[in-house]
Amino acid sequence: MRYQRAESPALLNSHEAARRFFASCSKAERQDREQLLVAHVDNGARCIHVEHYEGESASVGIPVRRIVAEAARFGSAGVVLAHNHPSGDCRPSNSDYQATRKLARAGEAIDLAILDHLIFGGTDCSSMRRMGLL
Repeated sequence: MRYQRAESPALLNSHEAARRFFASCSKAERQDREQLLVAHVDNGARCIHVEHYEGESASVGIPVRRIVAEAARFGSAGVVLAHNHPSGDCRPSNSDYQATRKLARAGEAIDLAILDHLIFGGTDCSSMRRMGLL
């Protein structure tokens, strides 16, 4: 028997669409630790896979090799990252910036675009793309 998705894939073609998508995903997650969500998208910005990574109380690593390997496996055209700051400060840290740039450089090898990295702090959200950091 074949199974078919009951709903269409999420369309992450704008900052607002990605913000709403990740906000709804993160409501069920622990807010006392950093959590990283990585949405893999196709050429039409339709979400084809979401991966979740647990972090610590003040940090979450970006597993560059794993994200790039998953992108190759799923045929992702791009990824949108999102993570929370339990402190409530939605500004990206220097380590957020450095890790995101490292992923962007690695993604170039397989034509993987880093579309955005959203940081949630309480009800606020910042976009590294909108801040000119990507």
